Amino acid sequence: MATTARTVTDVCREAKRASRTLARLDTDTRNGALEAIAAALEARTGEVLEANERDMEAGRAGGLDAALLDRLALDEARVAGIAADVRTIVGLPDPVGEVIEGFRLANGIDVRRVRTPLGVVAIVYEARPNVTIDCTALAVKSGNAIVLRGSSIAANSNAVLAAIATAAATDAGLPDGAIGLVAGGGREELAELATQDGLVDLIIPRGGEGLKAALKAVATVPVIYAASGNCHVYVDADADLDMAEAIVLNAKLQRPGVCNAAETLLVHRDAAAQFLPRALSALREAGVELRADGHAKALAGDLAGSLADASDEDWDTEFLALVLAVGVVDSVEEAIEHVNAHGSGHSEAIVTRSYESAQAFERGVDAACVYVNASTRFTDGGVFGMGAEIGNSTQKLHVRGPIGVRELCSFKYVLEGSGQVRP
Repeated sequence: MATTARTVTDVCREAKRASRTLARLDTDTRNGALEAIAAALEARTGEVLEANERDMEAGRAGGLDAALLDRLALDEARVAGIAADVRTIVGLPDPVGEVIEGFRLANGIDVRRVRTPLGVVAIVYEARPNVTIDCTALAVKSGNAIVLRGSSIAANSNAVLAAIATAAATDAGLPDGAIGLVAGGGREELAELATQDGLVDLIIPRGGEGLKAALKAVATVPVIYAASGNCHVYVDADADLDMAEAIVLNAKLQRPGVCNAAETLLVHRDAAAQFLPRALSALREAGVELRADGHAKALAGDLAGSLADASDEDWDTEFLALVLAVGVVDSVEEAIEHVNAHGSGHSEAIVTRSYESAQAFERGVDAACVYVNASTRFTDGGVFGMGAEIGNSTQKLHVRGPIGVRELCSFKYVLEGSGQVRP
């Protein structure tokens, strides 16, 4: 395993060498390595929890907020869940060598477009130590070497998890350097990782807008931003209000510190007078701080005086906490305009019984995931059947939405002839 005694370039160079072997390894060897990782996690859970407790103690002492501590925390159930996710990834079809399409040219040459590993994928992530294993498993399954760069907040957890995965995978036949960890450095280390041209094929930052901005300023290798989630729930004029309330509460409360939680509630003016008092009361009872525009306040009934004023900044903020911005719109078109102006392209939801409104929202909203009558909380690679995810891409090239094993592949054209030459 890579250690902090070696430079970032050393770790990336080893990963590049390993990637050439990984790309040729058979399915059974890669799956065997993943099975070994899952078993090792279960056998060494105590070591993982001990390391995680050191991170938790440091986090509490450093004043980390509740949402960050929740993302950092591991227990026996969460470690068991991580191992189970690895086994789910084992059971997925092998993407390497998958024929995407095939056809024959007029001259008789057979053409196949075949899925191939990217090579070396670097992951930069914050707080969540489960990402260490999730990303490693997805990379191995897709035939890629991986370079991990977690945050100092989870340094102890990440180091133990990476060591366990590396030892298990190497014993099972993966080449040395296939799993690398860089840690201990600051922005200089991040900049060095993001400029490893020729060694790193792709870097994926999984974190907030600060991390995204830091990489944008320095990266010379390709980047896919698995960035923030400023997500909305829009309650349309003829929505089923019981359904709408359940969706809003779930999207905000089920786990408020994650990227697919709702940060803004928009309500059509024709439903607002009936819906807002009940929904806002339930949210307040759950401890949510509500920041409302003037229209929402006017229609909030007895709650109006207790609502804070929503600022322009609130509409653009991923709170990752029990805070919700609330606004009233005059139409589905205005809701779409608001979402596209302030959303981050992650996950957006409409609650409606109108086919026309649903179609307008589906087609008009520019986001990776658009929900009709369902909570935004479902945007997740595990939920989508991918076993886990590297993150959720809010870009359009080359992938969008949850990044799984297929998304960690490129492709090549393989052409087979019988002596043809071009005239």
